[in-house]
Amino acid sequence: MHILRTTLVAATLMGATLIATNPVAQAAPPKATNVVLAHGAWADGSSWAKVIPYLQAAGLKVTAVQNPLTSLADAAAATRRALALQDGPTVLVGHSWSGTLVSEVGTDPKVTALVYIAARAPDAGEDFLKLAGQFPNPPARAGIVDHDGETKLSEDAFLKYFANGVDETTAKELYAVQWPTAASIFGNRTTAAAWHDKPSFYAVSKQDKTIDPDFERFLAKRMKATTIELDAGHLSLVSHPKEVADLILKAAGQHE
Repeated sequence: MHILRTTLVAATLMGATLIATNPVAQAAPPKATNVVLAHGAWADGSSWAKVIPYLQAAGLKVTAVQNPLTSLADAAAATRRALALQDGPTVLVGHSWSGTLVSEVGTDPKVTALVYIAARAPDAGEDFLKLAGQFPNPPARAGIVDHDGETKLSEDAFLKYFANGVDETTAKELYAVQWPTAASIFGNRTTAAAWHDKPSFYAVSKQDKTIDPDFERFLAKRMKATTIELDAGHLSLVSHPKEVADLILKAAGQHE
């Protein structure tokens, strides 16, 4: 069992800054053989394309969920279907809005650890919009365009604020595959919070302009998550795929 100190301890781990936020002892997560990845709002499964090869090279079976982004119920059902197909211990990973799915669906008995990448991390039944309102409103939000209840980010907001830190060619490709997200999905409340009972890991994006970095730090600390901080924008899974993959591998019991 690895004992984490009660104060914040900075160290370097695989190119990222590790912040030990756990104030109590936490057992190492069980070794997992599978990883299920859930993408966030205004994205699709291809956002994990640069992370997946690192996980596969480590011998893990990887599944990227095509999250419908129509409602929490629909997205949770898609994620549960993916979990049902796993043949053993599984790490569940969510980026951005899909941290909601990690909290909601991570109670599945196959899930051994939870990973949040610049993600929401709601408590059960929590008014997450109210909680987020206690932190600065990030600039990407001003670029949300609503069409009959479905939202997208304007190209300007997507490139400047959502994909900041990503090279222009890749950012434009990601904008082209941007999936519409139901406006109502952001207010949907979870019925569970798996992070209360399972090992949790969090990657904070220090240059995030979609979710306030201090809000991410608050969520990670509240979960007592093993936390890294990346000098990245919201799409750290694209700009820093190795560091993100290393955190997932740690959650899978592949790294000490």
